[in-house]
Order: sequence, then structure tokens, then C-alpha cells
Amino acid sequence: MFIRREIHSDTAAVRAVTTAAFAKSDTEVPVESTLLDELRSSDAWLPGLSFVATGDRGEVIGHVVCTRGHVGSELALGLGPLSVHPAHQRRGVGLALVHAVLGAADAFGESLVALLGNPAYYGRFGFRPSAEYGITAPDPAWGDYFQVRTLTAYQPTLKGPFAYAEPFDRV
Repeated sequence: MFIRREIHSDTAAVRAVTTAAFAKSDTEVPVESTLLDELRSSDAWLPGLSFVATGDRGEVIGHVVCTRGHVGSELALGLGPLSVHPAHQRRGVGLALVHAVLGAADAFGESLVALLGNPAYYGRFGFRPSAEYGITAPDPAWGDYFQVRTLTAYQPTLKGPFAYAEPFDRV
């Protein structure tokens, strides 16, 4: 497996992996695939924070992206979707992708990354419930599933409501 920045020619493969990863029998196109399409065409898309995992033959087997979000009026990042093709799940692909995007976000001087996800999974990356940092979720019902990972540039004065990129509200 190799982790690299996504390039334009990966777009269709990334969409296919996302669709496969989130496939449900009752939905033709998962919401995560539509969200990814919408994020790509928004001002919140950050090409330097979109990574793919490739397999032995160079095929895309996973993808992760962070897009521009805000805590109050301050800049922050929202992670997701994170997608791994079902044939490659539980092999460390997601782990490698999250480490790569967090490292890049830190290198770019970002303050924090927020996400909605399983605390048992994301806790291994240092994510903690956002309430511990005085950051409120877009939906209070998310509780401890809305989490934050602080980065080197984080300042404890960064508090308030988190807002994802606008496509998250539409899709």
C-alpha cells in the first residue's frame, strides 16, 4: 500500500471506492458519494488534504479528505468522508490514511480537525469529544461521536460552534 495526494485522474476511482465503502441495498448512490462530489466543487475543497491509498497494482483502494470548516469565525478542518474499499478493510488502510491527512494538516499549520465518527475507532488517533475543548457540534444529538483532534497550532482559546463546509448542510 502507498499513500499519496489525490490527483485529478483519481476522481472516478475515488468515487467508486466511496460508493463501494458506503453501499447499502436500499440506496443506489450513498450520501457520502454525493457529498464528495459537492465538496470537490466547493470553496472548502483543499487539494493538499485529499489523499488516496493505492494497492500493489497502483489501483485506488482508499481515500480521505479534510475540507475547510470553522470554529466560530476561526479556521478549522472537517475530516470526511474516509473510505476504504470493502475488499481492503481491516488491513490498516484507513489507519494509514488518517495518519497521513493529520500529519499534512499539522504541517500546513492547521489548528484542529473535527469529525463525526466512532469514538472507539478515532480515539486511537487522539480524537476526543469536542465538548472537552468547548467546541459544540453542529447537531447536539451527536454527543461524544462529534470529536476533535488538536494539532500543533491549536490554542485553548479556540472555542465555540463548529461548522462544516456548506455541502455537509445540503447533502
